[in-house]
Amino acid sequence: MGVVRSQPARMGDWTTRRIGAAWRRFDLQLTTYAFLLAAVGLTMAYSNSVEAGRSVLEPGTTFVRGLMWAGIALAVFALATAFDYRWLKTLAWPLYVIQLGLLVVTLAIGTGVGGASRWVPILGVQFQFSELAKVLMIVVLANYLGSRSGRMDTLASILGAGLLVGPPAVLVLAQPDLGTSLVFVAILAGMLFMSGASLRWLGVLAGGAVALMPFIWANVLQDYQKERLTAFLDPNPDLQGSGYQLFQSQIAVGSGGFIGKGLTNGTQNQLDFLPVQTTDFVFAILAEELGFIGGIVVFVLFIALFWRIITAAWRSEDPVGSMIGVGIASMIFFQLIVNVGMVIGIMPITGIPLPFITHGGASLISLAAGLGILQSVNIHQTRAEW
Repeated sequence: MGVVRSQPARMGDWTTRRIGAAWRRFDLQLTTYAFLLAAVGLTMAYSNSVEAGRSVLEPGTTFVRGLMWAGIALAVFALATAFDYRWLKTLAWPLYVIQLGLLVVTLAIGTGVGGASRWVPILGVQFQFSELAKVLMIVVLANYLGSRSGRMDTLASILGAGLLVGPPAVLVLAQPDLGTSLVFVAILAGMLFMSGASLRWLGVLAGGAVALMPFIWANVLQDYQKERLTAFLDPNPDLQGSGYQLFQSQIAVGSGGFIGKGLTNGTQNQLDFLPVQTTDFVFAILAEELGFIGGIVVFVLFIALFWRIITAAWRSEDPVGSMIGVGIASMIFFQLIVNVGMVIGIMPITGIPLPFITHGGASLISLAAGLGILQSVNIHQTRAEW
């Protein structure tokens, strides 16, 4: 009888040790770097909320909304981490349908500036489903590429990946949202390259895409998108028109100097010279108020985060887990380079947010979900031993 009573205890101890060993793979560094970047974003939201005679803690300020979204993002991160990512393999196709459905709903009832359909009202707040669609696309594409590990040297496999990404990218472009549709293309390119896809076929397809550029320019892009894309190339930009944002952004970045003017002391920020300073051009305000040093700190945090994401992808014993890490890294890297590039005037203005720092609930929540899934990949590394 004594032996029978002790057996459940030993089984319980074994299960507890197994769970404990799995959770020891939780990457605290990855979480810390993401948390610090989000803290920088809240700091900039605080600066953008400072107005004479008004408390930053009043309802509706950018800072208060940022705190709300940060709390929701933290909960989403915890849930995604606790969820066994391996179920996503079974749910990949339903998630793809959900992704397309959300984008169709956005086109049908979404609102935006100038007739655009980008945001859907939910419980009194505006949510951008295209941000969530990026993470869902990574999961779906990771399942596709992971299931074909070692067999991505054929044109058919590469085209299959492109056919998966094509519909959501086109739906986003129709909103119209050129920047986010380009993020889908960057995710596809990064994941295909790291999946071992044939470089020869990738080169051929890239050449075909370049050949289509004149057609896209003439028949797909709208006039304001063309103006924004070419404004950074114009040596004599229209400072009262398409070149205004870039001109004010460069003033902000240049005036920050080495150490910056100090938080809440940026003139471009406080005098509202720079449009969309809480979203697309938040890095310009960061550079003005925190200077070159502040910008370097942000880049160091991003590099550290990339290191942990790529480490998780490399260590994964599951090709799907590896591809999830590559997709998240591709998404964040592309958005970082394009956003900072457009702020300082070396890349076209496309409206791509700066991860973690741009004010926006959908972006932060989607990043939290993606990193939570990656933490789940970390936790479930060991092969099944049942």
